Amino acid sequence: MIERRAFDSLGGADHGWLDAKHHFSFAGYHDPAREHWGALRVWNDDTIAPATGFPPHSHANMEIITYVREGAITHRDNLGNQGRTEAGDVQVMSAGTGITHSEYNLEPGVTRIFQIWIFPDHQGGAPSWGSKPFPKHDRSGEFVTLASGMAGDEQALPIRANARVLGATLKAGETVEYRLDARRHAYLVPASGQITVNGVALQARDGAAIKDVELIRIAASEDAELVLVDAAD
Repeated sequence: MIERRAFDSLGGADHGWLDAKHHFSFAGYHDPAREHWGALRVWNDDTIAPATGFPPHSHANMEIITYVREGAITHRDNLGNQGRTEAGDVQVMSAGTGITHSEYNLEPGVTRIFQIWIFPDHQGGAPSWGSKPFPKHDRSGEFVTLASGMAGDEQALPIRANARVLGATLKAGETVEYRLDARRHAYLVPASGQITVNGVALQARDGAAIKDVELIRIAASEDAELVLVDAAD
C-alpha cells in the first residue's frame, strides 16, 4: 500500500514568522486518519523567517529529529548544549524525562526544516542532544542512515526507537531501492524534485505513507532530495 498525501492537502498554519505544514495531526490541526504512521508521530514542514524561531519550551518522551533543508537552525537547551545545524545536516534530541530548548533561525535568509517526531521504545531516560553533518555527495544515488536506533547503524545519530531516518539524493533518471520488512511502516517525502514510488507520482514535499510493500523503488524524473523514515508498527 502506498498512499500519496499531496502537499496542498496537509494541515498547517501560517504564523507570519513560521509557515508550518503538518503531515500528521499537530497543534490546531487534527485529522483522525492522520494521527501517526506506526511509531512515526509528527512530520512538520517548517519555514522559519530570519531572526525568529521557537522560544524555550519543553518536551518529554519523544525522539525529535530535525533535517535542515535550507539555511540553519541554532539550538540551545537547559543541559548546556548549543549548536548550529546547517542545510543537509541533522540534529537529534532524545527528550527522555524532560528537556527545555529553543530553536532559532539566526541566518540572513529563511530556514526550512523537516521536524520529525518518533515515539521512543521506552519512556524516561536522561535527555540528550546531538548534531552531525551528512554531506549530500556522500548520499548521491543511495540511502544513507542519518538517525537510527536499529542494530548495524552505528554511524548514524542515535535515537531510542526501533526506527531509522534515511536521506538520499538522486539525479534525473536515477533510481534507488529500499527493502521494507514486514509489519513496518515507511514514510517518504521528497524535499525537492519529482519522483515515482513504485509507480506512484510524488511532487516536492508530498508525502507517501507506505506499508505491506517489500521493495520500495524510487525513480527521479528530475533531480531530487529524499527523506525516508522506517518505523516499527
